[in-house]
Amino acid sequence: MSDRHAAKYKGILCALIGASLIGGSLLCGKNPFGAPVSVQAVELTNDSIREKEAQVKSIQEERAKIQSSISDIKKIKEGLEAAKSNLNNYVTQLDAQVQEMQLKIDELNEGIERTTQQIEETKVELAAAEAREQEQYNGMKRRVKLLYEKGETYYLDILMKAGSFSDLLTRQVYVEKLSEYDANMLAEYTAQKELVALTKQQLEEEEAQLEEAKAAVEEEQKAIGELIAEKRGEIAGLNSEIEVQEHDLAAYQAAVAQRDAEINALEAAVREEKARLAAENQRHYGGGVFAWPAPSYTYISSEFGYRQSPTAGASTFHSGLDMAAPSGSPILAAADGTVVAAAYSSSMGNYVMIDHGDNIYTVYMHASALYCSKGQDVSRGTKIAAVGSTGISTGPHLHFSVRVNGAYVNPWGYLR
Repeated sequence: MSDRHAAKYKGILCALIGASLIGGSLLCGKNPFGAPVSVQAVELTNDSIREKEAQVKSIQEERAKIQSSISDIKKIKEGLEAAKSNLNNYVTQLDAQVQEMQLKIDELNEGIERTTQQIEETKVELAAAEAREQEQYNGMKRRVKLLYEKGETYYLDILMKAGSFSDLLTRQVYVEKLSEYDANMLAEYTAQKELVALTKQQLEEEEAQLEEAKAAVEEEQKAIGELIAEKRGEIAGLNSEIEVQEHDLAAYQAAVAQRDAEINALEAAVREEKARLAAENQRHYGGGVFAWPAPSYTYISSEFGYRQSPTAGASTFHSGLDMAAPSGSPILAAADGTVVAAAYSSSMGNYVMIDHGDNIYTVYMHASALYCSKGQDVSRGTKIAAVGSTGISTGPHLHFSVRVNGAYVNPWGYLR
């Protein structure tokens, strides 16, 4: 190429550089970034960043909800003071508070399971994001090394080697593409670093949420223990009064009579209902040994039969078996049947009564929560409730009774 042509190309080259390259910085070696990356990749990373920001905000809101939902045990106790003059009212209100707190514990435990799973998923996302960031960083280092070895005039040399004006235009487009790739690579690397930082923040927020939820569960369980201890104290105090004032015993025996009357009324209602059904539609007990209603817990804290009254309002004749088990552990239906009652009374607390046919019924008392409803058909081993200490009870256990032809019988005859 002649000097005159070279000068002409150089003038055109300067105009093209000013119009098309990003500030001309690539010719000065000021944009030495790695392998090509598309604008679409940058946009996808930015979408991920916006999604992570929304997730972090959601987790922060969940953490705030956990803190605001913890029961105020002092306020609850103050609210129960007015009801202490009447045992039944006091027990009913206290049991309602305990049941509400147990529901909070159940929700918190579900949240703990979800958060634990989210933490594992976020760790996987973080590892992938960090690997992508390192991959981009390594690509940029290779690009910097290449441009350093080629020298600051690398892009200028590409254009200066054009053999014709059309060749110059082709090379100019090529340089533009390289410039665009480098700029996109820088944008993607910057966005990826931000994504890694947000993912780390999300992981930290999830781990903090997990710890706060666990602490909240401990607080709720401690509060439930305090309320049950308060109830135990109130019942024990009234039990002492019975020893001094024998006439008060009649009032507490009346509570047991009320319980039996309720059961008798339910049985009568069932008999009336059955009378209206065709014989082929009636339920019949299929026989066989009952399922153990408090699985994994076989310790009997009180046997069936006559005993010394342990609490205010409890009959000296114990109508069932007391199975000691932790609060919240499952209560199972002993055999196939139909639920004829799933309700609350001040003496039995939360209770379930099941008709197994042939005038055989089972009763499950003092539950912390009920998982069935009246009229529901249940199978042997179905989870129908959770162990608790509602009603006239001084600690978590299942009172399990069996009634045949309107009278209590020893449950051991059906359990073994």
